[in-house]
Amino acid sequence: MIVKIEKGTAAGRVKAPPSKSMAHRYLICGALSGGSVIKGVAMSEDIKATLGCLQALGAEVQVSGDTVTLGGWTPDTPLRSQPLFCNESGSTLRFMIPLCLLTDKKIILKGSERLMQRSLSVYQELCASQGIAFAQEKDRVAVKGRLSPGHFAVRGDISSQFISGLLFALPNLPQDSYITVTGTPESASYLGMTVKALADFGVRVARTDEHTFFIKGGQTFKKRELTVEGDYSNAAFFEAFNTVGGNVSVSGLKKDSLQGDAVYREHLAAIKHGTPQIDLSDCPDLGPVLMAAAAANHGAVFVGTRRLKIKESDRGAAMAAELAKFGSTVTVEENRITVAGGTVQKPAVPLDGHNDHRIVMSLAVLCTLTGGEIYGAQAVAKSFPDFFGRLSSLGIKTEVVKI
Repeated sequence: MIVKIEKGTAAGRVKAPPSKSMAHRYLICGALSGGSVIKGVAMSEDIKATLGCLQALGAEVQVSGDTVTLGGWTPDTPLRSQPLFCNESGSTLRFMIPLCLLTDKKIILKGSERLMQRSLSVYQELCASQGIAFAQEKDRVAVKGRLSPGHFAVRGDISSQFISGLLFALPNLPQDSYITVTGTPESASYLGMTVKALADFGVRVARTDEHTFFIKGGQTFKKRELTVEGDYSNAAFFEAFNTVGGNVSVSGLKKDSLQGDAVYREHLAAIKHGTPQIDLSDCPDLGPVLMAAAAANHGAVFVGTRRLKIKESDRGAAMAAELAKFGSTVTVEENRITVAGGTVQKPAVPLDGHNDHRIVMSLAVLCTLTGGEIYGAQAVAKSFPDFFGRLSSLGIKTEVVKI
């Protein structure tokens, strides 16, 4: 899909879409309950993947608009179908594997080749240590065996999703468990979101020290009716328009949210008024949009960028390639990216979305300054299917061409 964006000034007020990260967590907890209702769920491709996997495992799921009623899944529930299709969702894959390890059934999880290139080493090593079968191919992983409670040492410098996955599973085991996080945790704020989601369903996880979680076994997920909070990650794209001459306000964001991407306002303000150094270790999903804003302003230096390589695309390299089409210079190093500021110019060739929703939306911000075409724009469906509709509502003329 190609989207053509005309030069213009974005102005108006939009409501933040629901948080994809919290929706994943609430849906999994809801499936583990006797029956819960989750409101305000945006049916992005990633969320559809999680719901499909929960249904395949045997959970009862009903969707009506943005409301999901679900529950009834236990490790003894018969599988409804397999493989479990994770598509391109890293959260879905890494959250589902520990649930599969509660069942002692052979379960196959499929995904795109790009997804399967993202590390699963933490689970592979865990399975080896407990005698659980774990076999990975280019588009799938198969597991068989039952997870045992105990003490788990988990690297924190690859992804917090491994730790979150275990936090969903371990309360279901009969005995207590501990997770010790080794190394420097990446995206640590997401662990806080997982602990909060569990607590919202009556499941308690205790921090015995800075690096250790205590998970009591034999806990029960309570029935709940909850609404997903607004998403700071996607709200950032709209407030980024304010760094390129726009006047956009975003409503529907929880002021005391645990989302790490809530720092976007602070970072965008720093970019608009100077040439800051910004650490992306706890907010890697903000990397592309902050890089776009930096190119249109005074530039910026980003550190803690190592994990940008292992997202839906190699985001540092992808943004460097696309910003070059605007006349911007980007230097990508192992754990540091420098974006030179200056006046962006209209790209002489089409932009490439790199099959990455956040790349597409970041490029759209700059296209409002210059005009331009983005190929592969369908990638926004992964997290924000109505992004271009929202953009049009802010006065930006867009034309979507399906090919």
